Amino acid sequence: MGALQRVAILSVSAGTGHMRVAEALAAAVKEENPGAQVFVLDTFRYASPFLEKLVLGTYMEMLKFTPAVYGYLYRGAEGRRPLAGLVKQEFNRILNRVAAPRLAEFLQDVRPQVIACTHPFPVGILDQLKKRGLLHVPVVAAVTDFTVHPFWIFPRVEAYLVAGEDLKEPFRQFGYPVERVHATGIPIDPAFARPVDVRRLQRELGLDPALPAVLVTGGGLGMGPLAEVVRRLMEGPASCQLLVLTGQNEQLRHRLSRLAAGAACPVKVLGFARNVHELMSVAQLMVGKAGGISCAEALSKGLPVVIVSPLPGQEERNAAYLCRAGAAVLVGRVEMVGQEVASLLGDKERYRRMAQASAGLGRPRAAREAVALMRLLVEESSVRWEGRAGG
Repeated sequence: MGALQRVAILSVSAGTGHMRVAEALAAAVKEENPGAQVFVLDTFRYASPFLEKLVLGTYMEMLKFTPAVYGYLYRGAEGRRPLAGLVKQEFNRILNRVAAPRLAEFLQDVRPQVIACTHPFPVGILDQLKKRGLLHVPVVAAVTDFTVHPFWIFPRVEAYLVAGEDLKEPFRQFGYPVERVHATGIPIDPAFARPVDVRRLQRELGLDPALPAVLVTGGGLGMGPLAEVVRRLMEGPASCQLLVLTGQNEQLRHRLSRLAAGAACPVKVLGFARNVHELMSVAQLMVGKAGGISCAEALSKGLPVVIVSPLPGQEERNAAYLCRAGAAVLVGRVEMVGQEVASLLGDKERYRRMAQASAGLGRPRAAREAVALMRLLVEESSVRWEGRAGG
């Protein structure tokens, strides 16, 4: 089976997680074949900047200021309710009218062997292009949470990638062939599967090897009550050292850096980090929201997760999934986070069980498994692009 040569990966910049999965898949393709041409596309930004501003702008504003409204809409669009199906149908009709023409031109230009999607919006567009006979190459969709929303599921997608075997059931309920759903795990950077010299990293970061390190994260955008969480941990009873990631929120990074100066425990505020795989290797615990990508990364390192204030919608579903599996604990009130971390670090048997459950769910090779599946689909497909050459 030959390595992939030309791959298109379509995503959307809704937060940072979806694009991180796209980049993880691109890295896995390049790891296998450095000469491969991989085209990572921010679909809305390319096909319709107006639609990006309208849809994603509204989405981000709801998450920041009225998360309960977003949660209500998310839950309302779940399941097989007639209204949910109508919303999905109408939304995708608008997407196709506005974004499909430019996206079809892009794909004709780059002529990929296979297309991967890491956000449901481009999946719906590609499904319609296939229905109209304008697209014939295999399409793979990587679901980026520990739940499956109906907005992801379309009949003409050749394969879906999900976090676990039990997440195949929603596809069965919607009449999609379960044999085409693959529990590879959520694709994360292949670096998470590589060994790390923990002692060297501890020295470089100035960490005390005898003191548990707690990684505190607010996701790529530094959202949620991160400042209050850090303050509670600094003042709490846990004997630990903190590594704090504030993502792209520079204002928050400066604020927490000032706060850390007077902390009783060691605190390192790192802002946005590209070596999360290394930071998770030296940590014993992760505290934060319940973003699908961050949680998948933590699981790949066997880290128990303390979840604080998950956003309504998919983060609530992620939290419920991980807590049921025993890999996470949900803190109902921010002021309790210090005691919860202290309790977990102080109870060796409980910590061991949670770490074991986390490692059992972890799929550090998920991106590589995804690429192997994409290769298989290309091998089984005899489709060739016709018309103008590209790229």
